[in-house]
This record gives sequence, structure tokens and C-alpha cells, in this order.
Amino acid sequence: MSLTHLILDASFVVQLVMLLLLAVSLLSWTLIFFKYSVIKRARAAADQFERHFWSGADLSELYKRLSGRRTQLEGMELIFEAGFREFVHLRKSRNVEPSAVVEGTQRAMRVALNREIDRLEHHLSFLATVGSTSPYVGLFGTVWGIMNAFMGLGTARQATIATVAPGIAEALIATAMGLFAAIPAVVAYNRYSNDVERLISRYDIFTEEFSSFLQRQTHSSAEAVQS
Repeated sequence: MSLTHLILDASFVVQLVMLLLLAVSLLSWTLIFFKYSVIKRARAAADQFERHFWSGADLSELYKRLSGRRTQLEGMELIFEAGFREFVHLRKSRNVEPSAVVEGTQRAMRVALNREIDRLEHHLSFLATVGSTSPYVGLFGTVWGIMNAFMGLGTARQATIATVAPGIAEALIATAMGLFAAIPAVVAYNRYSNDVERLISRYDIFTEEFSSFLQRQTHSSAEAVQS
């Protein structure tokens, strides 16, 4: 009645269900650790950029420094670089109204923001799927195993607990494996969804604040030219 013996003696369908749940569980744990590192790095990068940005640093110098590693940018750095690049481009263009400069900058930052949202939310749907479907997959294996156990009981000359218990035990392992795969996935999905929402809120607030700052700069420059 050891665990290994029960798994090896299970029917082919139950073994297939167990193998599927084991593979899903391993993949789920891999994504859990991967998303943890991604979110942790994004949070640290946002903290560092906000400290540097609101410390009164020269935005032109900050933009030049970030443009040198554009392919490596993420989070607020990517949003800032995209918005400031569009801002500089529109400011150099002729016959462009100040409102058009601000709107173009906001569009560029929104595009960068949406890319960051897609990157942060990537793989979360897989964790949600694992958390919602794994118990049912395990239950299917349990039902199949119990069905085989009772079919074997029907052909036995004498029905005892000793003849039924192994079949039911090996069937219940499938449900246990389904729960083992589902519970961490559900916990990780809820935790990471909350973390991603907080990061997106920070990105959105920065986008609005930076848009307001550029709008003031644009109107101040326009008034200076007119005077």
C-alpha cells in the first residue's frame, strides 16, 4: 500500500491523469517563481526611477541615458522614454499646436503602458486555468479509478475491504494531485494579480503626472514665444 506501489498499479487512464497533473504542477511552479522575479524586478525598477525622476534630475539627460539602452527598458523607464521621445519629435516639427504635442505624447505613453500591462499579465491566465481545472481533472481520474475498482469487485468471489481499498486509494491519489496543482496556482494568481494591479496603477498615475508636467512646459513655451 505504498504511494509508489499504488501509482504504478493504477490503471492507464489514472496514470495518464497523474502524469498530466504532475507536468502541469511543475510548469505552474516554474511560472510562479518566474512571475515572482518579474514582479519583484518591476517594483524595484519603479521605485528607483521614481526617486531619480522626482529628485529634480534633468529630463533631457535622463532621456539620453535611457535611449542608449532602449531595448532593455521596462516599466516607468519605458513609458518615460516613449513619451519624451514623442514630445521632442513633435516639438521639433513645425506648425504643431501645443495641444497636439501633448496628445501625441499621451498616445505614445499609452502604447508603452499597454505593452507593459501585457508583459506583466502574461502567464497569469495559465495559473488561473490550472487553479480552476486541475481539481476536475483529478476528480475525473478518481471517478475512473473507483469505477474500475467496483468493476473488479463485481468479478471477485469475496468482497472485502482488502480487495477494494487499493483501487479506491490509487483513485484518490489523482484528486490529491489535482489539489496539489490547483492550490498553489490559485494562491499565486490572486497574489500576483493584486501586485500587477498595483504596478499598473503606479504606471497610470505616473503617466498622468508626466502628461501634466509636459503640458505645463508646452504652454509655458508657447506663451514665451507669443510674448
